[in-house]
Amino acid sequence: MKTIFLCGFMGCGKTTAGKLLSDETGRVFVDMDAYIEDYEHRTIAEIFASDGEAYFRQLEREAVERLAPSGFIVATGGGAMVDPVNAEAAKKGGEVVLIDTPFELCYERIKGDRKRPLAAGSTREELLARYEARMGKYLAAADRKVDGSGTPREICALISAGTVGE
Repeated sequence: MKTIFLCGFMGCGKTTAGKLLSDETGRVFVDMDAYIEDYEHRTIAEIFASDGEAYFRQLEREAVERLAPSGFIVATGGGAMVDPVNAEAAKKGGEVVLIDTPFELCYERIKGDRKRPLAAGSTREELLARYEARMGKYLAAADRKVDGSGTPREICALISAGTVGE
């Protein structure tokens, strides 16, 4: 059974849709940011503050390598699949599914979220620029994409429709 790596911008619905997909399929769900926090025994914000983004990105690479052969449903962090090394590792053990959600919907979900260091410290314009810069990389990393503008159940159904029998 292939691991399903859900990717997309912060707030696109990876965690919510991933949990629903897990409930429906009986597969284990892993939120990669929570996985890293458990591994490091500290929050993402603490990792960023004490060791910086580069260290966090290395932790993401290690997490992708460990999770790729698992057969789990993995909600990646917003920047994980921007790194081509992560995308390649994810594809070796699974499938990368982009949840393609319009920026305005993502923004409404993440504005003011102090648990997201990059969102908390950025203006709307900076987040839009990051979204636009990442979208091409998400598309390059993805094996397929699903429309993320619907409800979490609708997104889950779209993901599930492409993974039947895997």
